[in-house]
Parts: sequence; C-alpha cells; structure tokens
Amino acid sequence: MTSKKPSRRSFLATSSRGIAAAAAASAAGGGSLGALRAAGPVHQGTGKLKIGIVGIGGRGSGATVQALRANPENILWAVGDAFLDRLETGIDNVTEAIGEENKEQLQVPPERRFAGLDCIDKVLASGVDVVLLASPPGFRPMQIEKAVEKGVHVFAEKPVATDAAGVRRVHAACQAAKKKGLTVVSGLCYRYHHGRRSIIDRLQNGGVGEILAIQGNYITGELWSFPKQPGWTEMQWQLRNWLYYPWLSGDLIAEQHIHTLDVMAWMKNDVYPVAAASLGGRQKRTDPRFGTVFDHFATIYEWEDGTRGFSNCRQQNGCWRDVNEYVMGTEGKANVFRHVITGKHEWSFKGSKKDRGMYQNEHDEMFAAIRGGKPINNGDYMCNSTLMALMGRMAAYTGKRVTWEQAWNSKEVLMPEKLDLAGDPPATKVAVPGVTKFV
Repeated sequence: MTSKKPSRRSFLATSSRGIAAAAAASAAGGGSLGALRAAGPVHQGTGKLKIGIVGIGGRGSGATVQALRANPENILWAVGDAFLDRLETGIDNVTEAIGEENKEQLQVPPERRFAGLDCIDKVLASGVDVVLLASPPGFRPMQIEKAVEKGVHVFAEKPVATDAAGVRRVHAACQAAKKKGLTVVSGLCYRYHHGRRSIIDRLQNGGVGEILAIQGNYITGELWSFPKQPGWTEMQWQLRNWLYYPWLSGDLIAEQHIHTLDVMAWMKNDVYPVAAASLGGRQKRTDPRFGTVFDHFATIYEWEDGTRGFSNCRQQNGCWRDVNEYVMGTEGKANVFRHVITGKHEWSFKGSKKDRGMYQNEHDEMFAAIRGGKPINNGDYMCNSTLMALMGRMAAYTGKRVTWEQAWNSKEVLMPEKLDLAGDPPATKVAVPGVTKFV
C-alpha cells in the first residue's frame, strides 16, 4: 500500500472460449452451478446463487434488494444482524420491496436468521456463495477476512475500516481474494455511476488539461439517531447509534465524506495524496447523544505533483448544503456532479440508456462478474480511499500535518478484537486538536 496507483482489477485465468460459453449460457438461462463449484469458488455459469446479508438495517435492506434484482436466480439464503428487532424489520422491508411475484427469491426460514455479534460466523456457515456486509464499518476487517477464508464473494459497504490497522487487514484479505478468484465489490457507488465514469475518464485524459486543484464538498444535514430505551446497555446504545462513535464509524469524514474523497483520488488516476492537514471539531452536535464524533472537517490534501485537494464536510441542520466535486485545470474547469466540462474541451454527459442507477449497477456488475468467471476486485481503491479519509481524521484530531506513510503505519487501534453486548464499549472521548496525540 503506497500513494502510487494501485494495480488494475485482477481477472481469473480463464480462456476466452470458456468465458464466452458462460456468458451465452447465462443469457440463455440454462446450465447449473453445481458442476462448476468443484473447480473453485468462482461460480461461473448460471443457477442459484445463495446470498447472505450481515447488517440488514437501512442500507443493508437496500443492498439486499439490489442484489436480488441483479438476477432472478439470486436468492436470499441467510440473514444476520446484531439485534433481532432490526433483523425482522429488515426482512420485512426486503419482502415488501421485491413484491409477491418474486417471493421465491426469499428463502430465509427461522433457522437461517441469526441475531447477535457472532452472526457473521453463522451466515458464512450456512452455505452462502456471496455475502453482503452492511454492519457498522468497525466490524468490516474481521468480516472480510472471514468471508475470504471461507471462499465467499464479498460486497462490502464503505468505509472498510475505522483505523489503519483495520485497513491493513482488509488489504491483505483482498490480496488473498485475488488468489482465490473471489469477487470483492465496494460500496463506493460513485465508481458505478455512468455519468461520473464518463467525466472521470475525460479528466484522466486531459479534459481540463493538468489538474491543479480539486474542491470536494459533502456538506449536508444531520442524520438519524435512536433514543435510548429501558434495558439497553451502553454497548447496545452505541451499536445502534454507531454513526457517532469513531471506533464504529470512523467519523463522518470516513463514513460519509469518503465518497467525495474517493472521487478526488479517482480523477487523479488512483494516485493518492502524500499528506493532509485538517481543521475540524464539534460546533452544533454537542449533545451526548451524538457520541464523540466531530460535526465538520476542512482538509487540505497534498499530491506529490503539486495538486491540492480542498475537502469540506459538515453534518449540521439549518445550514447551506452542497455535495459535489469541482476541478480546476490548466485548460478548463469541471463540475463533476453535473457532468460538465467548460474551457478548451467543452463537454457534457448526455445520459446512458443502460443506466439502472449506481446502487443497482454495482450489484448488476458484481453478479455478472461472478457468473461470467471474471472476478472484480475493488480492494485497492476501497482500502486506499478509506486510508485517505482516516488520514484526514488523524490530521484534524491531532492538529498535525499527517503523511500517507504515517497514516498507513499508525499503531492506533480503535476496534476491539472481542465484544459482548452485555459488556462495556471501548472508552472514547472527543478529540482536541493540539492535545490529542498521534498514535
């Protein structure tokens, strides 16, 4: 892991004739996965793919529906969540979304509904082919490791860790996935947005000349929180309100603003910044129900070639909002969200007839890759973009300029190895720039 450009997607060594035959079989709707499984974990061809979901809350329910819509032979086989009430509500939401006509895609009897912090083990042991990971990001390194060890394809929501130690674990697991021919798709969904793909391709190829500066904003309002109920332990309270605890979410710069940071690095051909300096704090969300996260960050990212990235994120109600990336180059400017370039190379995106929306696109491409025997592995950029976000957080929390190497080698560990719903969560307090130490 360096700030240099990661390698391209890794493809399974399969003959072009075999791939074409698999694609033809898939289009025809025939064939069977059973005979192909003996050759490895690729699941090339057609037939049922058993899907497991871990963390079936709001985003998890959406990801499950999109996975089922990706192919009529995809079936929901196992469901896991830390809390039984969230599990049952999530299943109800998925059932309603896919409709009566698709009910055969839901095959989750009570014996394959798992509540508790060990639900990942039970979902993987149930015989799934693919697992969707949408629980709090702090759990992601452990879950990805276990899925890859089991030979299960992975869809992982962003970010993939809340500390550098977790990023290093995920990076190693994704390298192992490449060797096993497993698909790993990231929830950094802008990479699957057709308009963004088009404008990023132009920016990578001189659409504004040399990129001099990038302004990336994710300036929005406050998100949800759940009032504490009688009988909830402090651990249960924090897990249900995971957005507000850095050990679970990574703070808003990682949990939400990572989308913007990922686009900023993407337009630079996946060359990542060498350092970051940041301002951040809590101005409005100071109530104890908001845990210990900040409510705003303003970060300057430095690239080795002199490019500067000006990154801003905020979660405060009643304020101006903007979610976009703006690019300044030697030959023009770009408004990434609107997919418009002005200057020497005027251009605008005209739309795509095949676009089913970025959330659906990522699942469509994932399951096509699995069935086509051409694994996708988004591991490099999902790890690098997570570290880019954590580097900004480290800079803001400490008040120091933090380099990529310092961030990558950070010894800070926020996520405990073992947790108990009846136990105590890790001690956490609000960071104070200039006082909080870099670890």
